[in-house]
Amino acid sequence: MKAVILCGGKGTRIRGAGEPVPKPLLPIGDRPIVWHIMKIYGHHSVSEFVLCLGYKGWLIKEFFLNYRAMTTDVVVRLGKPEAARYDGPTGEDDWTVTLAETGEETMTGGRVAAIRRYVENDGLFLLTYGDGVADVDIGRLVAFHREQGRVATVTAVRPPGRFGEILLDGPSVTEFNEKPQASGGLINGGFLVCDSRRIWDYIGDDPRTVFEREPMRRLAREGQLAAYEHPGFWQPMDTLREYELLNEMWVTRRAPWKVWRGA
Repeated sequence: MKAVILCGGKGTRIRGAGEPVPKPLLPIGDRPIVWHIMKIYGHHSVSEFVLCLGYKGWLIKEFFLNYRAMTTDVVVRLGKPEAARYDGPTGEDDWTVTLAETGEETMTGGRVAAIRRYVENDGLFLLTYGDGVADVDIGRLVAFHREQGRVATVTAVRPPGRFGEILLDGPSVTEFNEKPQASGGLINGGFLVCDSRRIWDYIGDDPRTVFEREPMRRLAREGQLAAYEHPGFWQPMDTLREYELLNEMWVTRRAPWKVWRGA
């Protein structure tokens, strides 16, 4: 089972967080937020990842290409840099990371469509955004998805009303509204599960498709979108205030999304 992470965002609303980089590379502590998201999945035995790259995607490639050198001791024989030796495990030695170029201006649905070949034979795949963390139990989420038998399951959470609202009838999503003017209910918290054989009928292959609009709305209309209610911690990193909040939580060791052991 693979986790697909949307990593194409520019993060233009996070002013003052440093030089312009892909939002998934903005650090919480000394590691980018995408690493934290991957560690959440890794804690639940997910070790295969597909990162949908867009804006300055080469910087994300650079991070993972140099990952071992940045996270372990390195012994270098001067004059023969090719003989560098890495001393110690990274803690993520079992991860396989596919860094997929999906286009700088491609929308969320188009990014998922672009990586179809990596997941379409897996039965199902996990999907989330590269700018939000949570203490979601991935194992229970997947079990819930299988019990419901729908094309997709979205994790529903209750944060501020500036996000897309989800209306429910039991476990079924009856209406999906992206960022309404006022919202008092459950919202799309990411951490989705998708049927890797049927989801493409809803996404299509147009790079301009926004996954949270017609595909999700049609899934809801046809009774093919389930909602897994998550009452625990969930926090996006959409503003400078939220970026600073997550860093403060990490530094003070009050980070509920840190479900894994070790650093």
